[in-house]
Amino acid sequence: MTTFDKREQGFESKFVHDEELRFKATARRNRLLGMWAAAKLGLAGEAASAYANYLVDFGLEESGAEATLHMVSKDLASKGISEQEIALRMDELFRAAVEQIQAGK
Repeated sequence: MTTFDKREQGFESKFVHDEELRFKATARRNRLLGMWAAAKLGLAGEAASAYANYLVDFGLEESGAEATLHMVSKDLASKGISEQEIALRMDELFRAAVEQIQAGK
């Protein structure tokens, strides 16, 4: 194996690792977002968990964070929470999810 082949293999491995981390972090972010939104909606216990799980599934089925943002925004509109606030919360939760995964939590 040449140095170029080793280097290419290293880049491919890093890409796979980064994509796996992004997938896991997105699912975790959606769960955290679901629990946050559920609390804003007055849901607790099993109802809050069900909402969070729905967001995880929705995020896996739909394409991208935009769809999740719009759905949660629609759900929280009656509570006076703006789409911008939700987008900021999503960014914060994504960073937190990445940190949790990297820490092995």
